[in-house]
Amino acid sequence: MKTATCIDPQTGRRSDKPEYPVVAVRELILNALVHRDYSTHTDYTPVTIRMFSNRIEIENPGGLYGRMTLDKLGKVAADTRNPFLANALEVIDVTENRYSGIPTVYSAMKNAGLPEPKFENERGIFRASLYNSAEIPAPVTGNEEDLLIFCRTPRTRAEIEQHFKGRLSINYLMAHIIRPLIEQGKIKLAIPDKPRSKNQKYYS
Repeated sequence: MKTATCIDPQTGRRSDKPEYPVVAVRELILNALVHRDYSTHTDYTPVTIRMFSNRIEIENPGGLYGRMTLDKLGKVAADTRNPFLANALEVIDVTENRYSGIPTVYSAMKNAGLPEPKFENERGIFRASLYNSAEIPAPVTGNEEDLLIFCRTPRTRAEIEQHFKGRLSINYLMAHIIRPLIEQGKIKLAIPDKPRSKNQKYYS
């Protein structure tokens, strides 16, 4: 995580400002550890933290648990998937276990002048994203829109190449469309831990 050095013009004192509020990152990592699915159903997939030029993503396997939905996050008490772990972290004063984590993240991002956090729950994965600027994403081009629609169903590299055959080469697609869309979070990898896997698929 990048850190900017700031100089107070009145006092001349130096201070370091992290790219994202530390308290927000801490809360999301703790949330991922406490609420992830530790069963064999997730094939021991670890909590994943990814750094991009414009955001940080924290993923935990298992998705939202019980009656929780995206629109209820931070507003109602959550069903706890791992109560013993949650209680243990509360005892050692790592967490409060009072469902204050998500509101804390919203507050920290607002105080830092950054966009609200983004939460996604799909394909058994819960993803929290923090953005480091309020820049408006660049408009989607015709080819990008075509790809995003085509990849609503996960597609292999070969399928994408065939779809654009006669229009754009796969090398051009990867360099100028697919990778930028991945950076923007609009295209995701079906196997994120092995981006060059021969079985890799891309989906929007």
